[in-house]
Amino acid sequence: MRATRYVLALREGGSLPGIVEADDLGTYVVKFRGAGQGRKALVAEVVVGELGRRLGLPVPELVVLHLDSSMASAEPDEEVQDLLRASHGTNLGMDFLPGSLGIERPDGVDPGLAARVLWFDALTQNVDRSWRNPNLLRWHGTPWLIDHGAALYFHHDWTTREAAATRAYPTARDHVLLPVAASARDAHDVLAPRVSAELLAEVLALVPDEWLDGEQGFGSAADVRAAYADVLTRRLAAPESWLDAVEVARGDV
Repeated sequence: MRATRYVLALREGGSLPGIVEADDLGTYVVKFRGAGQGRKALVAEVVVGELGRRLGLPVPELVVLHLDSSMASAEPDEEVQDLLRASHGTNLGMDFLPGSLGIERPDGVDPGLAARVLWFDALTQNVDRSWRNPNLLRWHGTPWLIDHGAALYFHHDWTTREAAATRAYPTARDHVLLPVAASARDAHDVLAPRVSAELLAEVLALVPDEWLDGEQGFGSAADVRAAYADVLTRRLAAPESWLDAVEVARGDV
């Protein structure tokens, strides 16, 4: 899929995402590979977002979108020009939800859904769903989960991946849905059995090789995919190392 027109910069976030039209006639919120967070943020968006979608969580459709740097010549804003030039090639698009509004408080969110999201964020180490930055939209009455680029933060230093397999969820007490969430342990019992090796392989295969190639300490993109799968599999196999703390935090609310 190819980008056809850059529509508008979204300046709420530090990465300067933008609304972009594509040749499938769709409109997407695009996270650019040339932004400061780099390609690892895009990897996290795909892995976590697509895993969440397959577990039935409300995540907007994600696409890999090819952008030609020549698009920059039509933009008057120099910052946007630089970003587009630095983002030639594959970028990450999320289906644009027109008319959606940000959720700042968890009031009205179903406790079961809140528990599943809390569990999922703890599994994937998503540290960016706090009351400061909920990363939740309400669209047609339904909460939607967005912006997973800060998840899987162990991939910023792969030498820590052994510890990452059992690391506690550091931001559980700040999670925006904690006050309304039902049991995360119950959510684990339902969702964890669905995260099979085959499902992880399916999700990881959606990450373009070029976002994984050249990763220090790995010989190939396949090796990097295997490392992501290994960390997530081992977290699922040892939930007491992170799930207990989540339940304690929930009980303290």
